[in-house]
Amino acid sequence: MTTDPATQPWPAPTATGPVDAVVPVPGSKSASNRALVLAALADEPSSITGLLDARDTRLMILGLTSLGVQVDLTPGAAAGNVDAVVRPHFLRGPAQVDCGLAGTVMRFLPPVAALAHGDVTFDGDAAARERPMATTIESLRDLGVAIDDGRRGRLPFTVQGRGEVTGGEVWVDASRSSQFVSGLLLSAARFDAGVTVHHVGPAIPSQPHIAMTVAMLAEHRVIVRNEASTWHVDPHDIAAVDRVIEPDLSNAAPFLAAALVTGGTVLVPGWPRSTTQPGNAIVDLLERMGAEVSWSAEGLRVTAEGPITGLDADLSAVGELAPTIAALAALADGPSRLRGIAHLRGHETDRLAALSQEITALGGHVVETDDGLAITPRPLHGGLVGTRGDHRLATAAAIIGLAVPGVELDDVTVTDKTLPGFVERWHALLSLA
Repeated sequence: MTTDPATQPWPAPTATGPVDAVVPVPGSKSASNRALVLAALADEPSSITGLLDARDTRLMILGLTSLGVQVDLTPGAAAGNVDAVVRPHFLRGPAQVDCGLAGTVMRFLPPVAALAHGDVTFDGDAAARERPMATTIESLRDLGVAIDDGRRGRLPFTVQGRGEVTGGEVWVDASRSSQFVSGLLLSAARFDAGVTVHHVGPAIPSQPHIAMTVAMLAEHRVIVRNEASTWHVDPHDIAAVDRVIEPDLSNAAPFLAAALVTGGTVLVPGWPRSTTQPGNAIVDLLERMGAEVSWSAEGLRVTAEGPITGLDADLSAVGELAPTIAALAALADGPSRLRGIAHLRGHETDRLAALSQEITALGGHVVETDDGLAITPRPLHGGLVGTRGDHRLATAAAIIGLAVPGVELDDVTVTDKTLPGFVERWHALLSLA
């Protein structure tokens, strides 16, 4: 009996010396899925250049096309990207939307589905049924949308679209995900009365993602008025926009981290000098951990010599970078404290528990705190890392594998969620055939 190669453990390669690599990365997942939703709701067709071609974006495209939107794809100029022409269409059900494990699909598309005529059922992977959805469901109900979820507040559920949404004021607790706010804002201009979203509760994590949503809406001539924890959108046409998607800065983080682990150099072409992507924070974090960072016409270059420095960092705005920083912290010359990331317990997996358990199983010492991780470096050894369906846990394990022989990932294909061709890119980083 043979085993499917896709399910065999993947041996994370160990660096034999400093890396010296140019690593192009595909388009931003966060920007790609926002661009698709806005283009689908726009008044005319739009083109999107450099759209990420990964599982999360494919699921978004399939969800929109199931509602009647036409999306025409052609190969992109760079590996991992496609170009798209999105043609808005009368939205209709019945439809089935597979969310996979994509938070942007399960939280951005229900408001769109509410504008459709007919029932739209949402479901996803087994782990997606554990992710919190009550905020999306209850906020849409408060805005006049009928939803059948069996009062579970989770997938699966059915949006009973009537072709319009009353809109108005809504109070939400978005302390578990900024996507709850972004999902409402993206469709709000199409609601009869627009929407006013009031956040009530603890601080919203990953607030730069809301800033990205607001900025992209402005490009579509939809103005969001924001004061403190309130956002208001008037009813308005959503203008078509032809846009180019930036490289995904969060997906670049593991490759840049390789420069610190190996004492080498990594260049990422096309790094924007100004951006709303939260992943840009990796620049400051890597500098604090000992890297030298410089920009040029070629892109962003990270160079490192000497040991990795531990740090105390509030990652509340950039929780997506926590697995990369945790991996570096496990290899550092002193302890680290990562704070403000309690919300990571509700992502693809419980990321805090997963990072603590998997790094500790390799010989490290990682303790969960109320809002993050305390990491004390210890000599590490090889072992099998359970990726738990989480793409960022997989890339974190690959980073550790650069310095620790014998690290294996039980399923590296989970990286396809947002970073297609990760294995080939990682091998290219190390000049492996």
